[in-house]
Amino acid sequence: MTEAIYPQVRIVSARFLRPDTVEQLLNRLVRIGGILRMSLTGQNLPATVPYGPARGKPNPHPDRKVIRVGDQDVQLQVQVGTVILELEDESYIPAIEEAVDEVFADKDFSCTVQKGRFMKTTPTVSDYAKYGPDADREILGLVDPRKKGGPVIIQGNK
Repeated sequence: MTEAIYPQVRIVSARFLRPDTVEQLLNRLVRIGGILRMSLTGQNLPATVPYGPARGKPNPHPDRKVIRVGDQDVQLQVQVGTVILELEDESYIPAIEEAVDEVFADKDFSCTVQKGRFMKTTPTVSDYAKYGPDADREILGLVDPRKKGGPVIIQGNK
């Protein structure tokens, strides 16, 4: 079986993004299309305080919000700093760069679009331990092995 190698793009912000900026960026990217896989990375925003004197109490972080991406509500679980995309082909990259420029035009900080390999393409030990030998290759490397739930899947327009 031959492995297809799809182009990948990483959108790196100079700062962590606010939920409204993440929502605006993701909606703009979803409209472009051509995205096979997407990963939002950044600092974890737990629902409850994990340690210290307030352990187990609700974490009232203002960035832990539900955003609307396309037709679906998504709970932000990280303070987004990087968005990694795997694309069908390289023809979508100029449109993605244009969308990023539009979203960050009025912001006080910069954001860059980088091309390269940023997602795992083969199963790791963590993937094997979490999903077993018959893991879906679409979610490889996208889920934290310590996380209890699975990935959030946003349905495209295909």
